[in-house]
Amino acid sequence: MFVAVVPPDDAVEHLDEFLEPRREHGVFRWTSPEQLHVTLAFLEEVPDRALDPLVEGLQRAAARRTPIGTRVAGGGAFPDPSHAKVLYAGLDLTVDARSELDRLATGARAAAGRAGLAVDGQRFRPHVTVARTGRPQEVTRWVRLLDAYEGPAWAVEQLVLVESHLGEGPRRRPRHEVVAVLPLGRAT
Repeated sequence: MFVAVVPPDDAVEHLDEFLEPRREHGVFRWTSPEQLHVTLAFLEEVPDRALDPLVEGLQRAAARRTPIGTRVAGGGAFPDPSHAKVLYAGLDLTVDARSELDRLATGARAAAGRAGLAVDGQRFRPHVTVARTGRPQEVTRWVRLLDAYEGPAWAVEQLVLVESHLGEGPRRRPRHEVVAVLPLGRAT
């Protein structure tokens, strides 16, 4: 499972239209548009007994936060452009919005911890994974291309708990199932 922020349809469509003519170039496994998201917390295993406490904790964490203005813009690669395994689009965030999103991620991770779940320990870096490689690649050109991208503005108004069913989607990719949608405290 993972806790995520999911961009609205118009933001996803805009990014998808930008990427579509470029997908035939490069040696990537492209993320399907319906799976584009910003992961706040990755939870490798969630036993049934932990699900209710997790959702309750996420509900409390979401209630403490306010909507966050952003847009998908820019890009990068993990671990770096010269040895990339992941190509991503970034988020354009003001200092205050970045702080609020960091608090939302921290709250999601704390909720998982209180529910007795192990959370991936990597530092939170807001991004939308657009492609993966089978082995490390030089992707500086692709990062520059994504650096020129700027999508429409939108507001983060909810977090989503998603269950990933590995190998059950098209082309044996994961199938994502939304388990809970939790509105931010003062979302309209």
